[in-house]
Amino acid sequence: MDDNRDTRFLFTRRAVLETATATAALCAGLPQAALGAGPVDAETAPAPVTVELQINGRPHALNLDPRTTLLDALREHLALTGSKKGCDHGQCGACTVLLDGRRINACLTLAVMHDEQPITTIEGLADNETLHPLQAAFIAHDGFQCGYCTAGQICSAVGMLNESRIGMPSYVTQSLALAQPELTDAEIRERMSGNICRCGAYPNIVAAIRQATGGPA
Repeated sequence: MDDNRDTRFLFTRRAVLETATATAALCAGLPQAALGAGPVDAETAPAPVTVELQINGRPHALNLDPRTTLLDALREHLALTGSKKGCDHGQCGACTVLLDGRRINACLTLAVMHDEQPITTIEGLADNETLHPLQAAFIAHDGFQCGYCTAGQICSAVGMLNESRIGMPSYVTQSLALAQPELTDAEIRERMSGNICRCGAYPNIVAAIRQATGGPA
């Protein structure tokens, strides 16, 4: 019985070694493209393009790989690190900026798509030493804990208030006949639902936004 077990073990080990050797030989003969994405060859990389970004009222001429996202252009090329890279899939809202007053996720758009378009980041909301009303309200109501999502929350709130002022309804708007829907707590939560706070500061964020709108906090 012991001899049979030893024979089976040796056979199995030999089979594994032979299979591994054959697989390595096969992979060595395959083209690189068939083995998955490898390093991009410099000769096949797209040529850089020049784009002029209008950030916080100032022009910035950049020479970028056309695949560079707006978020990476802000953070890596302009050192505007207030916009955070959270999920990098447009699901958390940490990278929210304002494009001509409209909120967008900077991780989901390419920098080259916004040549000469006005973009506002969290760094551009304050008026010199005077904070934007939403920035002041977030401080007053402690609308943050770790602060990672705060820049995106504030930029999103600015864009949300612009949407409300022009009468854009939300999923929970009770009446479409109103020229400007009332910003109830339910409205604010729904309109801000694209911004995630992992610390759970949502009640304070709602209170801060209500204060900025002039309503009871």
